[in-house]
Amino acid sequence: MSLWLLNHFSTFTLAAVTVGGTVVLAVAGSVLLRRRYPSLARGEHNDMVGVTLGMFGAIYGIILAFVIVTLWTQLDSTQTIVASEATDIALIARDAVAFPPEIHADLDAALSGYVHAVVEDQWPRMRAGQPSYGATEGHLRAAFDVLQAYDPKTSREEVFYEEAVTHLNDVAAQRRARLTMAQQELPPLLQVLAFGGALVLVPLTFLYGMRKLRIQLLFVASVAALIGFSLLLVFVLDRPFAGELSVSPAPYREGALAQYWDQGVAGSDAGVRSGG
Repeated sequence: MSLWLLNHFSTFTLAAVTVGGTVVLAVAGSVLLRRRYPSLARGEHNDMVGVTLGMFGAIYGIILAFVIVTLWTQLDSTQTIVASEATDIALIARDAVAFPPEIHADLDAALSGYVHAVVEDQWPRMRAGQPSYGATEGHLRAAFDVLQAYDPKTSREEVFYEEAVTHLNDVAAQRRARLTMAQQELPPLLQVLAFGGALVLVPLTFLYGMRKLRIQLLFVASVAALIGFSLLLVFVLDRPFAGELSVSPAPYREGALAQYWDQGVAGSDAGVRSGG
C-alpha cells in the first residue's frame, strides 16, 4: 500500500493529506472534547497534563528523531551504492580500451546490456518493491565470461585486465547491496512506535485547557502539524527507490556510460548473445 501511494502521488499531495489530515483531525477532536467537557477550558488539570505531555513528547521525539535519522542514513547509503556501482562500470569501460578490438567490443556489449537492464528492467522492479537478480544476471555473466576467456599478452594489458576484473567484482558486490537496500523497510515495531505514538501524543493535547478556544486550537494544530510532517518524512524516506525523493538511476546514464545510451538498446541484445 505504501509503495503504491509513493509511486502514484506527488510528495506535495502526500504532505497535504498527511499534515493537513492530522491537523484537521486534531482540531476537530479538540473542539468536540471541549464541547463535551466544558470544564477543560478552566485548565484545572493542566499541571498533571503538562507533565504527562512533556514526558510523552520527549520520549516520542527521541524515537521519531532516531527513525528519521536512520531512514535518511539508509537513503544516503543507497545513493552511495548506486554511484559506486555506476563508477565501477565506467572504469571497466575505460579499462577495456586497452584490450584488443574484439575483446573491447564484447565487453562493451555486455556492459551496455547491463546498464540498460538496470535502468529499464531492474529499476521499475525496485520501485515496486520486487527486485530481481535475474534482470541483470545474463549481462553480468557475459562480462565475466569475456574477461575469463581473455589472456593478456603484454604487461600493459595485464595491468588494465587486473583493474577491470577488480571493478567487475565490485559491480557484483554493489549490485547485491543495491537489491538488498531495495527490500529494506522500517521494522514493524518501529512503525508501531512512530505512528502509534502520534495516536497517543496528539489526543493528550486536547486535555490541556485554555480559556480562549483560538489559542487552544492554535496549540493543538501546531503540535499536530509538527507530528504530521515528521510522519510524512518517515513515510517518504522508508523506501529508497519509491516516490519523488527516491534514488535516481541517472548515474548509469552519465559520464563514460552515456555512450551506451547513444548506441541504443541494440547493444543490450548483443551483450547477451556474445556472453553465451
